Amino acid sequence: MKRYQRGQIKIAIGTLICICVANCSPPEDPIQCTGLVKNSDCTITNSYGAFPDRSVCRVAKAVYPTTEAEIISAVANATMTNTKIKVGTRYSHSIPKLVCPDGQDGVVISTKYLNRTLKIDVSAMTMTVESGVTLRQVIEEAAKAKMALPYGPYWWGVTVGGMLSTGAHGSTLWGLGSQVHDYVIQLRIVSSAGADEGYARLRTLEIGNPDLDAAKVSLGVLGVITQVTLKLQPLFKRSVTYITKDDSHIGDEAVSFGRMHEFADFMWYPSQQRVVYRIDDRVSTNASGNGLNDFPGFRSTPSPVLSTLRTSEETQESLGDVDGKCINGKLTASTLRTMAYGLTNDGILFTGYPVIGYQNRIQASGTCLDSPKDARITACSWDSRVKGLFFHQTTFSIALSKVKNFIEDVQKLVALEPKAMCGLDLYNGILMRYVTASSAYLGKQEDALDFDITYYRSKDPQTPRLFQDILEEIEQIAVFKYNALPHWGKNRNVAFLGAINKYKNAGEFLKVKAMYDPLGLFSSKWTDQILGLEDGLSTENEGCALEGFLPLLTYVLFFLFSLQLIYREVILLSIPGSHIDQYTELPTSKEYSRINWIFCSRLLCFVKSSFPIYIYIYI
Repeated sequence: MKRYQRGQIKIAIGTLICICVANCSPPEDPIQCTGLVKNSDCTITNSYGAFPDRSVCRVAKAVYPTTEAEIISAVANATMTNTKIKVGTRYSHSIPKLVCPDGQDGVVISTKYLNRTLKIDVSAMTMTVESGVTLRQVIEEAAKAKMALPYGPYWWGVTVGGMLSTGAHGSTLWGLGSQVHDYVIQLRIVSSAGADEGYARLRTLEIGNPDLDAAKVSLGVLGVITQVTLKLQPLFKRSVTYITKDDSHIGDEAVSFGRMHEFADFMWYPSQQRVVYRIDDRVSTNASGNGLNDFPGFRSTPSPVLSTLRTSEETQESLGDVDGKCINGKLTASTLRTMAYGLTNDGILFTGYPVIGYQNRIQASGTCLDSPKDARITACSWDSRVKGLFFHQTTFSIALSKVKNFIEDVQKLVALEPKAMCGLDLYNGILMRYVTASSAYLGKQEDALDFDITYYRSKDPQTPRLFQDILEEIEQIAVFKYNALPHWGKNRNVAFLGAINKYKNAGEFLKVKAMYDPLGLFSSKWTDQILGLEDGLSTENEGCALEGFLPLLTYVLFFLFSLQLIYREVILLSIPGSHIDQYTELPTSKEYSRINWIFCSRLLCFVKSSFPIYIYIYI
């Protein structure tokens, strides 16, 4: 890439990170209807404008209830006609197709207008809200009553119902844990029923009722959550400091750091061999400071800047400009560090660490949602209506007892291909957050570290990414070698393969599902697949592996491997249309240290890809 082009990119990246715009176009409703009858003939998507398989999700009708009674009526009407039902949220931030019913004749029930706080009980430290209330509303309303939700996602544009359905979380190993659902003490849910009950049934689930452990992380297949009561804590202050170190000790420190600091997390830049440690703890409310968190990636950004950034990355991908990605990645990381990752000491300026502020000002951010329409002159960086960021997210949790070994495996890959993960630096590296064992049937099974990996996705499903094989290998090592659990609201299909078998109470969840929705109206083919009730997560399509769909033949290799019929060998796949050569010579004996059985999966993952890759299999 020419020098002046890189200069333009640097300016664009700096503008993206540094700019603070008051006005932008807020995201549009993910449900769009075009029928002659109001709210009919609709499509529904996620906030990124594309599902992992790029399919278009259609429904015959959208319903926008404003009360619990209207939800009951909507469910009853759908049940009477045996119509598939799904629940949509205001911003639809789940990446997989949780919101898609089968076919085109279903109905989607939006919680957009179920956005009220119903009750705040200061003496009991509880808050009852409707399921469409956003995390930002919970934080703000709680703070007005001098209370706080102790842990939650860093992005405040998610709804309470959405957080519960997908197991959304923050970062901690302390208290009840980092998942929002672990602070639910009561919820109300409407599911289908027989004619004797009016075709819909409202249940109130409280602590002590085992069904609550099914409903707290439900994937939306039990019914429509209408109200949730959360257990809160007195409002407190936090002290935050970011420090950057080399990553030579991250394997050991990742296991212990979360025990030392309540809100600890990491941003890991493997290609730079650097880790940003978040030292984050509660302090006395008398501590001086009125700090604010306004993360740059969640601010509004001028559309021309977003277009420049996307165009530059597309150009780097098409030309194989790895050095350009590494340069821009370092610039992005450096600028974020200079900006203190969006922290200010008084809401305006950053004057130094620690940044001390109340929980409601530090916990989460998302100011690109704030402003009135401005013809999309500015937007959230991932808004699909403009040419902005377009990416995959691979997110999984690995038990703390296995984290060190996984991190070392990733470091070995980086040692062999030092520039292979520069592209992650453009997306804030690998975010690592702590999660704890949960009583929820589909919640975390043990204390773990969650790895959130965001990376470039081509608009053309047939076009591979630079170093795609390295990213695929990391994903599959995590899922298959270390039995990582998927984040239910993120990921491509490969992360869900066999996932249900990793949950000890999966059978109990399925029993509750059968009881609450015997007709399967809230389920779809896709949710049945990830719950192990139906095959189909693996497919045979041209380019399927590029989008995270393992070909069916992968399982043949798994079987052969189990019989030890695959011997030590080097296999060269040469696929037409190549332009990337990852390796130019055979591996040495030292290099075999990184080879393990997971390459069986990696081999078949690229059978349908469109570029050559040298695969080493060592048993």
